Amino acid sequence: MPNDSVVLRFQDVTFNFGETKPILDEASFSVRNGSRIALMGQNGAGKSTLFKLILGELKPLSGGIFLTPQDATVGIAKQVIPQDQMDMTVRDWFASTFSDPENIPYNLDKRIADVFEAVNFTTDLSKTLRQHSGGQQARLLLAYALIQDPDILLLDEPTNNLDQAGIEHLTGYLMMYEKTVIVISHDAEFLNAFTDGVLYLDVFTQKIDYYVGNYYNVVEEIAARVERERANNARAEAEIRKKREQAEVFAHKGGKLRAVAKRMREAAEEAEESMVDVRREDRTIREFEIPAQEFDYSFNGKILELPKVSIVKDGEPVTKDVGIEVRRNNHILLEGPNGIGKSTLLQKIAEGAADGATIGKDVRIGYYRQDFSMLDYSQTAYDSLWEIMQEKDDQKLRSTAAGFLLDGKILATRIGSLSEGQKGLLAFARLVLMRPGLLILDEPTNHINFRHLPIIAEALNNYKGGLLMVSHIPDFVSQIRIDTTIDLRKLL
Repeated sequence: MPNDSVVLRFQDVTFNFGETKPILDEASFSVRNGSRIALMGQNGAGKSTLFKLILGELKPLSGGIFLTPQDATVGIAKQVIPQDQMDMTVRDWFASTFSDPENIPYNLDKRIADVFEAVNFTTDLSKTLRQHSGGQQARLLLAYALIQDPDILLLDEPTNNLDQAGIEHLTGYLMMYEKTVIVISHDAEFLNAFTDGVLYLDVFTQKIDYYVGNYYNVVEEIAARVERERANNARAEAEIRKKREQAEVFAHKGGKLRAVAKRMREAAEEAEESMVDVRREDRTIREFEIPAQEFDYSFNGKILELPKVSIVKDGEPVTKDVGIEVRRNNHILLEGPNGIGKSTLLQKIAEGAADGATIGKDVRIGYYRQDFSMLDYSQTAYDSLWEIMQEKDDQKLRSTAAGFLLDGKILATRIGSLSEGQKGLLAFARLVLMRPGLLILDEPTNHINFRHLPIIAEALNNYKGGLLMVSHIPDFVSQIRIDTTIDLRKLL
């Protein structure tokens, strides 16, 4: 396929979720073969929905979606492995990428090995998907898409759960990738490293604009365009007011001046119609505080005692002494490569199942899990917040939710229907209303718009309870006071 040919084209595509949630309104754009495109848009704008339209999993209400050639293939690395697939073996999962069981290639294991090399990963093919860490699953998801050798590769938050080495390897791979890539990510540095264009999905106008250039340049271009549109609109509004005021004066004078007044009103209406819908930039969440649990006089000050940890070495668990003790206003960071057992350790602590760990009496644990499995997807967002509140107060719940961009419509929505970014913001709103004594955070930047991250970092920096965190984003961690860093790799 020639590198200057159009491989994907949307023509006047309209799509709604039901009658109340428009996603696209006569949107048109095209993508050339070999492009590396970032798909931008506010949380909940419909970026993942756009991917489903490209894949053919959803059909537009009107307009057309065209691939060139018509049999061009599309592969996707999704954000998470579906729960109903987690007990499949790695080999069986990769075999499922081939729709016809009789056409599974005889050299499947070699093909798996080849894509594993591309994503810098290795594992036992007989292991289940569930037996892999979040970072390992991220690599599996990318390899799953690559084994299909698609003409268009869709990546949905591919850096989530990857350690720094994994992100660097993925970036280098994509820079050399010869086919078309469209990626959703909130990791600005990752996007800027390899993209050459941006598709911007506006949540308010339901239009898509295409910009050429690297990520940071495009962000600046969008901001400059917004300012130009606002300035032009301000001038137009002043001219409209002037024409209407003059029209009122002439209309009251009667006679032939009434016709002049009519023409001036018509000119004002034409000027009003010519005003552009100014893009409203991605909103950021409000500054917030996570109140720490208050304890009575009998509390001994020890929120968590963790004398030893279980980590993974050469595929086998080993126990190491660490002597971790968490008290009020004590922040601890756990470091280590993907697969060493960080997420498993945090989960066991949160569930009270970590070997030798002691949680202080009556300590409330606020647990942010990287895959949001601590949320009940069958609940509405409102019910999820209501159940966690220490003192039930509808007004406080709605005010707190609004600060995280969760309006009444979102609160009435079942969690399973929210975007991943909205689930992340809901999880932080829960922490605010819970007033925990111990925060356990497993990759709290996953799926979160990068504009929100400084505000979240500030809230965590000021948190007065005990904090135990895993994060692979150095810039985010640098904004949070860390009292102790435990590098699990050094324990091996």
